[in-house]
Amino acid sequence: MKAGPDIAMVASLVGDPARANMLTALMNGRALTASELAQEAGITPQTASSHLSKLEAGGLVAPEKQGRHRYYRLTDDDVAGVLEGLAGLAARTGHMRVRTGPKDPALRRARICYDHLAGDLGVQMLDSLRQRQLVRQKKLDIELTTEGARFLAKHLQISPDMLSHPRRPVCKACLDWSERRHHLAGMLGATLMQRFAELKWATRDATPGSRVVNFTRIGEKQFAALFGNGRD
Repeated sequence: MKAGPDIAMVASLVGDPARANMLTALMNGRALTASELAQEAGITPQTASSHLSKLEAGGLVAPEKQGRHRYYRLTDDDVAGVLEGLAGLAARTGHMRVRTGPKDPALRRARICYDHLAGDLGVQMLDSLRQRQLVRQKKLDIELTTEGARFLAKHLQISPDMLSHPRRPVCKACLDWSERRHHLAGMLGATLMQRFAELKWATRDATPGSRVVNFTRIGEKQFAALFGNGRD
């Protein structure tokens, strides 16, 4: 056996259908209980607890206790990025579990990916930032420029200290499963999504398990004004 990262171990955790369903349910960024995840996976709560123990031991989910309840969420956006990439690979190679449904257009247009904007609008936003040299991208590395920092402060009241995190980069490329191109992750991606919600430009779909992000009419207009010219 060769030394190095154990890809097979991670793949075995994600590869189980029940665990894959549970991880996918957590892609919307919300914390869920074992019972809720059991429903998502179509298994008993006891079986779900066993699966969650394995996912926790493997570093893919993290528990959080609130009162008598124990909630689970994805460990971090690195896990979300891997899952998003796998979803794109599955779609590209024709491994689809269900037929395209009526909600797919909304999901493809704008959705949450852990805590940042994904879908067509997420890709459009990164394209716009890159074209206007507000960020610089080399492969998977994205850097916020000085002009980009000024832009964020002026138009969205996002200051540099809001983007500081000891274990998370300011900017990061995340492969979008539906667009098969990159959208913006990292602290900047998360903070932008948070600001869109605070400004009431966008809201999360209230349907349990949904990852759809709905932009208001004003939000559509404001988003287009800031990021509407981005298309590589």
